[in-house]
Amino acid sequence: MQTHVIIIGSGFSSLAASCYLAQAGYKVTIYEKNDTVGGRARQLTKDGFTFDIGPSWYWMPDVFEKFFQDFGVSTVDYYTLTKLNPAYKIFFENNESITIEDTLEKICIAFEAEEKGSAAKLKEFIAAAKHNYDIAIKELVYRPGVSPLELVTPATIKKIGQFFSTISKEVRKEFTNPKLIQILEFPVLFLGAKPSDTPAFYSFMNYADFGLGTWHPKGGMYQVILGIEKLARSLGVEIHTNAPVSEISVSKGIATGVVVNATAITADVVLCGADYHHGESLLPAAYRQYSEQYWKRKTFAPSSLLFYVGFDKKLQNIEHHNLFFDTDFDLHAREIYDDPKWPEEPLFYANFTSVTDAGTAPEGCENGFFLIPLAPGLEDTPTLRANYFKKIIRRFEALTDQNVSDHIIFKESFCVTDFIKAYNSYKGNAYGMANTLLQTAFLRPKLKSKKVTNLFFTGQLTVPGPGVPPSLISGKLVAGMIESHYKKSNMSNLQAV
Repeated sequence: MQTHVIIIGSGFSSLAASCYLAQAGYKVTIYEKNDTVGGRARQLTKDGFTFDIGPSWYWMPDVFEKFFQDFGVSTVDYYTLTKLNPAYKIFFENNESITIEDTLEKICIAFEAEEKGSAAKLKEFIAAAKHNYDIAIKELVYRPGVSPLELVTPATIKKIGQFFSTISKEVRKEFTNPKLIQILEFPVLFLGAKPSDTPAFYSFMNYADFGLGTWHPKGGMYQVILGIEKLARSLGVEIHTNAPVSEISVSKGIATGVVVNATAITADVVLCGADYHHGESLLPAAYRQYSEQYWKRKTFAPSSLLFYVGFDKKLQNIEHHNLFFDTDFDLHAREIYDDPKWPEEPLFYANFTSVTDAGTAPEGCENGFFLIPLAPGLEDTPTLRANYFKKIIRRFEALTDQNVSDHIIFKESFCVTDFIKAYNSYKGNAYGMANTLLQTAFLRPKLKSKKVTNLFFTGQLTVPGPGVPPSLISGKLVAGMIESHYKKSNMSNLQAV
């Protein structure tokens, strides 16, 4: 008889775990509270426009390819990738901008134009970042976070100083131009913390940016979700949507199943891929590993105010990805992490997939995805959303030298309260828990419950951390842990016989 694993949620980590477990011979059933799969990586379609609701950057293509190759297939079997050129454009104050193209050689030329001598420094910096990337991918991120010894390898011992320095310090040792510093600090924002709080070892994100490049799946990031869903179903995974889990059932300290839509469903293993804090709230209090005080003390990645906008014309002076760093970078970071409040003059990001992928907007139109990073847990009202849309659109018009306000067909928004409602997200966080020094590897919430046998967790609040590639890896790690757990259990049963 097959061992039955129930998975709560259908985001990247849950879908990845389901594939590995089904491949290993388990019966796998996914229960998703929303009406479509994908978790935070869902899709919005309206009036011929297509938007990714959540993740919109495709970095670290090797991790995606490695995932599919584990099943004898490739990304090309499920979606079409294009390497973007330019990768993205950064707007600064005084109508200045820098375009990041698709090779390190081109990026070096752009750096040298801003700061004489910076090209040579950039090559050295990225070479060191590549070395870190190789260590991270080959030796660290595919480890389950159960022991500090996982971090101790001959390679990491040589890098020990980088775990106690920060990205901010290391960048400023080599570069003095404020614009170049901001560009080099930008990639670690995907890890959910300030560059001044992120270990220098994480410079491997700079290699992910400048070395591996920025890619786009035709049709948007949701095509990746659909690809993994297709793979999961082909392996026998059963997926139920509109199926919110209200309880994880426990008997004598052992997980025995879940309650879905008031119906009890039994299982041998329960894997929670929903927000970790919410997952524990589904348990009786005595079986929760982490207290409310624990969660309050942790540094969470930002929430976001998101706008999905349909424009009735093609826009000018923009690229597929655009960063607006025309205001104080450090002040906005403080307003997220140190003194949480709605930012006075926020940095923001804008994505127009229709620039390179015509099928995501009607002919002659543009789809706009705007994101403002925010502290989690803030008050969220329609008035605040409207005010901030006006703020960023005024700046967008000034920096791109065009009128767009008169060409908006529709505007949808998504913010703190939506993250809570749609994803049961703790304080409405968008990216999980930040990867600071004290929230790295074995110091993150555990994949395996310490209090409930046969209960496991996966996703961006546990190892390896926030982001889409780490979520895929998290799914693989937890599946391996479940397999190992059952091999040990079976061995113990045989010895008992």
